[in-house]
Amino acid sequence: MQPEERDAAYLWDMLSAAREVRDIVQGISLEAFRTNLLVMRATERCIEIIGEAARRVSKGVQASHTDIPWPDIIGQRNILAHEYGQIDHELLYRTAVEDIAALIAVLEKLIPEK
Repeated sequence: MQPEERDAAYLWDMLSAAREVRDIVQGISLEAFRTNLLVMRATERCIEIIGEAARRVSKGVQASHTDIPWPDIIGQRNILAHEYGQIDHELLYRTAVEDIAALIAVLEKLIPEK
């Protein structure tokens, strides 16, 4: 697979997982989020996938799309994967509810629908 194809695949993975997050938390309050382990873990996993895919996107693509907060996305993935005992679930919820929509909008412009 060529580097450009890998980047496109990773961006698609990010978009797909972001859409899942959007669907998972749609209509769920912070309190409901905190008390629903299934929703919380599904959100964690999808955001972890977004970060892992973002980490693998080439530095060139990252540099040309500064509207995506690459370090923040990758950093949150690292916390979810390695410091899972210290996850701030309120921050995770805010990310899912407030930040994911903007990420989806940017990624949809980069990845044309087939």
